[in-house]
Amino acid sequence: MSEIALTYKGVTKSYVKRRVVIDNVSFEVVKGELLVLLGPSGSGKTTILRTIAGIEKIEKGQILIGDTKVCHDNFALPPEERKVSMVFQDYALWPHMTALENVAFALRRGSDQKKDRSPKALEMLTKVGLSHKANRYPSELSGGEQQRVALARALVGESALVLFDEPLSNLDVDLRERLRVEIASLVRESGATAVYITHDQGEAFALADRIGVLSEGKLVQIGSPEDIYLRPATPFVARFTGVSGEISGVVRSRLGGDLVEVLIDGSNGAVIATAMDSADAGDRVTVLVRPGSIKVVEDHGDGSIGGTVVDVAYRGKSYDHALVHGTFHLHGVSSHRRYERGTSVIVTIDPAGALAYLSEKGTGGHEPSMSHLAFTSEVSEEVNR
Repeated sequence: MSEIALTYKGVTKSYVKRRVVIDNVSFEVVKGELLVLLGPSGSGKTTILRTIAGIEKIEKGQILIGDTKVCHDNFALPPEERKVSMVFQDYALWPHMTALENVAFALRRGSDQKKDRSPKALEMLTKVGLSHKANRYPSELSGGEQQRVALARALVGESALVLFDEPLSNLDVDLRERLRVEIASLVRESGATAVYITHDQGEAFALADRIGVLSEGKLVQIGSPEDIYLRPATPFVARFTGVSGEISGVVRSRLGGDLVEVLIDGSNGAVIATAMDSADAGDRVTVLVRPGSIKVVEDHGDGSIGGTVVDVAYRGKSYDHALVHGTFHLHGVSSHRRYERGTSVIVTIDPAGALAYLSEKGTGGHEPSMSHLAFTSEVSEEVNR
């Protein structure tokens, strides 16, 4: 049986005017696991991280790091006694210390506190590719280099848990991807247990052993990246983790297994979709379409629908098209061939990527932005690889 590194049980936290920011949230993290908490701004992910670190107090529930209760009832263990390291969004390095001194500072506690800490700190700086800048001060380092120093500092000690507070959000796209790979490699190489928060879906899917999706202070779903992407528990989870469009309609019939045939509103067309709940013939549903599930074809066939191209964008490997069909739009329709605006095309939708939810069910949270709706097929490709 796996050893539990973190237990977060029934935790509730409110701020002024009784606004609940963590609403009876429970989860566990096993030793050596990297859990990513994913959610939009205001979902409670930062507050959860701060309660684990001891920066914020809780009202109800309990938090255990290993077997040690660090929060319960009216008791809260001080942050410095929790054996937790944290990588912040804004680096949080000591400006008067060199990179080497910043990393060595994390070794001041535990078995290393009376030893020369420089060799171990330099070894960790070498792992993040900064041994040649060990004597530079933070002001002499780029943002990416400062974040590498912060990562080295977090991993060098004997922390029971490493917490990541959106550490890549201040970096440019290329550097963010390189550091994402470094974080994944170093965390797993060190055997560290980590909780990482982000609003970036691609980052979450690329990093996580498991993902927990948060909305308005509630943990809506937790599971493997594949579970979250292929079987989203609510429309909110589906939308936030990437859809190319939404189709409203009525179930004409149930087919084998979870498959249903959905007649599209304002159209003679129909799509085959996967019922995510108990939808039956005559029920109104909303079909959320995953980006990687749409394919442009030459001729009409079972489950195919027509559409008109309203936008096209070159993405390097392929072209992304936006289509309109009746009352709905589909974004991120990928093809190696470019179809000009105004062109009529035929597409099919893989039923595994057409997720049908009963229309009366809510989204479970805030509406996602257009950047979420246009989430590319890269996640789909990674999950299905």
